[in-house]
Amino acid sequence: MRYLTTTLCITTLTLLAITTPATHAAEPWPAKPIRVIVPFPPGGYVDLGTRLIAGPLAQVLGQQVVVENRGGAGGVVGTELAARAAPDGYTLVVGSVGTHAVNQSLYPKLPYNVLKDFVAIARLSDSPNVLAVHPSLPARNTQQLIALARAQPAKIAYASAGSGTSTHLAAVLFETLAKVQLVHVAYKGGSPAIIDVVSGQVPVTFGTAASVTPQLKTARVRGLGVTGSQRSALLPELPTIAEGGLKGYEMLNWLGMFAPTGTPRAITDKLSNEVTRIARLPEVRERLQAQGAEPSPLGADEFPAFVKKEIDKWAKVVALTKMTAD
Repeated sequence: MRYLTTTLCITTLTLLAITTPATHAAEPWPAKPIRVIVPFPPGGYVDLGTRLIAGPLAQVLGQQVVVENRGGAGGVVGTELAARAAPDGYTLVVGSVGTHAVNQSLYPKLPYNVLKDFVAIARLSDSPNVLAVHPSLPARNTQQLIALARAQPAKIAYASAGSGTSTHLAAVLFETLAKVQLVHVAYKGGSPAIIDVVSGQVPVTFGTAASVTPQLKTARVRGLGVTGSQRSALLPELPTIAEGGLKGYEMLNWLGMFAPTGTPRAITDKLSNEVTRIARLPEVRERLQAQGAEPSPLGADEFPAFVKKEIDKWAKVVALTKMTAD
């Protein structure tokens, strides 16, 4: 009997040891609210695009999806916070071409490594920026702005949402191709940047369509062109900057969702499937287009390669232009 009892105890303990991890691993996700960090202030393109996805995602997952704005240092502050978070599927980040491509080469001591510290889940959308000026600036098209900048080198300032953001990249590319020198005034987000352009404190911006379009509609700023290779459905009257005479000019701002490295594949696959599905919904497309953006979903099988390609592409631009995080 003693032998039988001992054997039963050992067998029971062995079964517990085997089944407990499996039971733990099978715990349902999500079991609590999910935090999505936006590494920029409220109201900009990244923030608005994230919130379009967050609502439908919360519905399908059955948990709150809380958008948390953590702006600063061209998106570095919020992105680093996400990189250091527990890889449990409860902290995500929506980044841009700036935070998850350009910053990798722009900042010599970047506190995160995009390829090592993040899992690329899904691309959401892309959007051109808008070259806009205060009405007091005597430039009504791209060529006139170039002529003005050449006549006043290092005198005309432009407002950006921060170093390494799409608003900065668009301007640097413009300077390079037009062979002009502007003065960079970096803000902590697109909203404060456009406010100072509207007030006339800074005469030029390459702002996102989301931040510039309302000001165009009320004639508080004058649009000169869009940064994409084709005209925007939101602003069809504006030519592309290339159409305006600056041949070869093109810059698009993309958004994508990332998770800290180590996040279980089952979770990132589920998120990828749902996020790309949501991005294709007609109502989401309509609202993106109202902001001057287009859905451009890429899933977990394609998005990582796209991110790597973008990092390599902008590393060459940074090196060529000697762009700095001023």
